[in-house]
Amino acid sequence: MKALLLKQYMELDFTDQPEPPVGDEDVLVRVRACGICGSDVHGLDGSSGRRIPPLIMGHEASGVIEQVGRNVSGWKPGDRVTFDSTVSCGRCHFCRRGQVNLCENRQVLGVSCGDYRRHGAFAEYVAVPRNILYRLPDELPFEHAALIEAVSIAVHAVNLTPVSLGDTAVVVGSGMIGLLTIQAAKAAGCSRVFAVDLEDSKLGLAKELGAEETLNPKDCDVVKEILARTEGRGADVALEAVGATDPINTAIAAVRKGGTVTLIGNITPKIELPLQQVVTREIRLQGTCGSAGEYPACMDLLVRKAIRVEPIISAKVPLSDGVRWFQRLYQHEPNLMKVILQP
Repeated sequence: MKALLLKQYMELDFTDQPEPPVGDEDVLVRVRACGICGSDVHGLDGSSGRRIPPLIMGHEASGVIEQVGRNVSGWKPGDRVTFDSTVSCGRCHFCRRGQVNLCENRQVLGVSCGDYRRHGAFAEYVAVPRNILYRLPDELPFEHAALIEAVSIAVHAVNLTPVSLGDTAVVVGSGMIGLLTIQAAKAAGCSRVFAVDLEDSKLGLAKELGAEETLNPKDCDVVKEILARTEGRGADVALEAVGATDPINTAIAAVRKGGTVTLIGNITPKIELPLQQVVTREIRLQGTCGSAGEYPACMDLLVRKAIRVEPIISAKVPLSDGVRWFQRLYQHEPNLMKVILQP
């Protein structure tokens, strides 16, 4: 099969690779669309530590079942599917509680981190266990279905956040996850969403996708503006989709007393935390990781267009062009958001 192989850091190769073996509990999926995630781009240079070559990356995908393992029932060749990026065991304490994203034996497709190597979906075929498989509605295009994994991250984050109908939310960071989070917060009942980002083009997209107000830290004091527009209280909740000291501090300062800050981004492993603000204002800090069973809800949101992904997709290109598009993303080309590769 053809695949995009990370041979060594900063060297991607469109090449022939063996088809993945299909275990008794697995299905073989012919990939029809796979999105390039920011974590894949960071994996290109080794900065994430989770893409050790040689590796076929890619975990945001959809396709058609080609083959089923001998113990697999309820699925057949030709079924349109997507799958979770997290391979969970289904047996550990957390899986039994429904917290599959916290599985003690968790692996992620397209990741190699020293503990394991799990080839992903930048290829014509990928093998996945049946327990992470989901059936696609006929009306959902493969290219949109490839973004269900990203949508589920936003929906899971909002599900963990105590949102009440009519609440005000701040979403810090208007990259892809931030833009999806804005829409998820609206769907959950937030009547007013502030979007914060350093790029006006992203803020324009945030407004198109439902943010009532947009703020650029280059142009204003974001916290002062939010306080002024919320009668001095601050927002009820904030969702931070960057993962660095300054944007997290903005999120903390922008919520009201007793508010909640949900941390989605993790671009930096450590931050400086304004502990006194958090303690004396009784701010709840909530981490969030991946998703835990939200795929069906996400598919419904996409079908009903309560969450829209087409405006986020910058390009849909053949897998054979993947090397070039990875370079464009790595060089932070302006106005380039999500690229979908089609094997």
